[in-house]
Amino acid sequence: MAEENVTLVTEFVLMGLTDQGLQVPLFLVFLIIYLITMVGNLGLIALIWKGPHLHTPMYFFLSSLALADACTSSSVTPKMLIIFLSPNQKISLAECLTQFYCFGSSATTECFLLSVMAYDRYVAICNPLLYPVVMSNSLCTQLIGASYFVGFLHSAIHVSLLVRLTFCRSNIIHYYYCEILQLFRISCTDPTVNTHLVLIFSAIIQVFTFMTIITSYSFVLFAILKKKSEKGRSKAFSTCGAHLLSVSLFYGTLFFMYVHPGSGPTEDKEKMFSLFYTIIIPLLNPFIYSLRNKEVIGTLRRIMKR
Repeated sequence: MAEENVTLVTEFVLMGLTDQGLQVPLFLVFLIIYLITMVGNLGLIALIWKGPHLHTPMYFFLSSLALADACTSSSVTPKMLIIFLSPNQKISLAECLTQFYCFGSSATTECFLLSVMAYDRYVAICNPLLYPVVMSNSLCTQLIGASYFVGFLHSAIHVSLLVRLTFCRSNIIHYYYCEILQLFRISCTDPTVNTHLVLIFSAIIQVFTFMTIITSYSFVLFAILKKKSEKGRSKAFSTCGAHLLSVSLFYGTLFFMYVHPGSGPTEDKEKMFSLFYTIIIPLLNPFIYSLRNKEVIGTLRRIMKR
């Protein structure tokens, strides 16, 4: 028994979403969701690239967000689909760390991209005459590059700290992907430092980016209410409303998972929350941003008529 207890785990078993015998129906549902997600996000990127009049900062940021959403979904869903049908539910430690790194990078990048998009709308609506000067191509490129850089760096810090943990008690992860809090629970090494850093970094990133969004949209709201043009108000509300819906879904689920884990959601509730930011939000975002956007719809119709 002593020898067994010091045997280090080099691979894990992902238990998936459920063990209730619904594997085939769930596989079909999530396969369809994944295909729609990839078509929606990659299609939106292609649409923005093909439409010259969509080559503006707002759509530049939107295409970057679509790329982050595609990466988020692709880091989790393919492995989950394999688990649904395969009797082999194992994942190596290296694959597990890689999966978390890819997911964490994309999720962190999305936080900063959403705040950048809010700032873009603030400048566009509150200072329209200065907009072309302030939101120059070089600044937009720097903001997007910084968002991705912070995302990669943030995940790299957590992965480097995960490497110091050892796993010897259990190799079973009661989840559908290598979620960092689940790894802490089965670690033989005390994960207190890791847990505190996840809480601190998550709080700083989410509070900073969320407050940037709230501040930007507070100014935007006052500017919209001052507008005399009904058409201008409607267009501004439509653009900002879509963004705020996306922000609410994304930050709400992340907050309950990583900033307020002490509230103790049950295992099933944790899975439900995480499904939102790993699978559902990447599915919804391209449609939230494009269905009521006349410029995007118009570009799509012109391309389809060719």
